[in-house]
Amino acid sequence: MTVADLAVETRLVLLAGGFVFVWALALGVVKYAQISRSPQAQAHIYIDIAHRAALMYSFAILLIAVFAELSDWPTVVDLAAAFVQIFFFVAAIASYTWHGLRRDTDNQLRHPSGALTGFMIALIIGEIGGFVVLLAGFVHAWA
Repeated sequence: MTVADLAVETRLVLLAGGFVFVWALALGVVKYAQISRSPQAQAHIYIDIAHRAALMYSFAILLIAVFAELSDWPTVVDLAAAFVQIFFFVAAIASYTWHGLRRDTDNQLRHPSGALTGFMIALIIGEIGGFVVLLAGFVHAWA
């Protein structure tokens, strides 16, 4: 099997996963730099969270790629379902990175704005809903 044998949605999702993994590795460098400059030998909590989240999400994207490949839905449905999830993964990592670089909070949800609450509801629906679509496509292909 070659890359060309994979469905287009699988290739695009794997590419996104690769970019998120490289981002995770780069965040590891930022984390190390902050640790090395800190009197307490600690990175900002949100840099630590961003690093871990990016690592976790990069592997979650691999799982999404497998389900996109095995889904019985049309390419456009699989792409939409996968990239809704990836969008929210990337947005979360970006938010954590932003707060970690600015060192402006240790809990962005302590005093959430209406926009943040709305974003979190959209994230919940998008991440769970996107994966349920791919899971349903997998079950449909299996049946």
